[in-house]
Amino acid sequence: MVRPIATSTDADTPFRDAIGLTAFGGGRYGAELGTRFTIGPKAHGGLLMVLLARAGLARIEADAPGAAPDPLAVSADYLRAPDPGPVELDTEVLKQGRTVSVVSVRMRQAGRLVLAASVTAGRLPDDGVRWSDLPDMAAAPPPDAVDPRERGVANGVAGACELRYDPATFAFARGEQGPPLLRGWARPAGEPTDVLFALLSGDILAPTVFNLGGRIGWAPTVQLTALLRGRPDPGWLRIEARSVAVAGDWFDEDITVVDAAGRLVCQARQLALSPLEG
Repeated sequence: MVRPIATSTDADTPFRDAIGLTAFGGGRYGAELGTRFTIGPKAHGGLLMVLLARAGLARIEADAPGAAPDPLAVSADYLRAPDPGPVELDTEVLKQGRTVSVVSVRMRQAGRLVLAASVTAGRLPDDGVRWSDLPDMAAAPPPDAVDPRERGVANGVAGACELRYDPATFAFARGEQGPPLLRGWARPAGEPTDVLFALLSGDILAPTVFNLGGRIGWAPTVQLTALLRGRPDPGWLRIEARSVAVAGDWFDEDITVVDAAGRLVCQARQLALSPLEG
């Protein structure tokens, strides 16, 4: 049986519309990579993480109706960069448990394996935070925050959601250099902020190495692991991305995502290649 997994209403909801799945049965799902959440000609890496998570969660629900699991962690190897167009996601349950379930998800496009991931699911905590050490950022963008659409970037991710940059860290946009550190704010357009958008936000800012000078272009992710830590309150997400080391062609990024209430909702770490031309 082929059935859609509902994602949106009649409102203009670019994010919700971009993460729709169709269940083919037997743990197989289909999705359409559109042109709104893109980086240049390629599908956005954060959106791919969301689709992997949705497929893993859908498989758990199919095997245990009513389970309603939350994503706890998604770890993905980016084997090839998929283009806009249809993809298929194959799932395999590695563990089904009361506290934690684990699903292997593989994304293919035109028969080629493009991503391989592990999705860990369970229940996100509802109780208070005992301790945290989070970036000191305002809950919402200040008046001087930079809207990338005002810089002529009206397509791709910048045009599919609301995104703002902290001008103090946005050195490369001024033709200057600075440390590989970026801060910003993001929220979906036309819908509430949820845990899946928090997952996408773990890869939503420009590459931090842009601030070091040199080429500005596509910086392909090789491996990305995201931990979900809570369900975000509605409103802006505060995001800090920083690199610890840039060596040769490689750089790392650690991303911290904090919700409007000041709670940690996502941590992400990725290994990526410095910007490639073209």
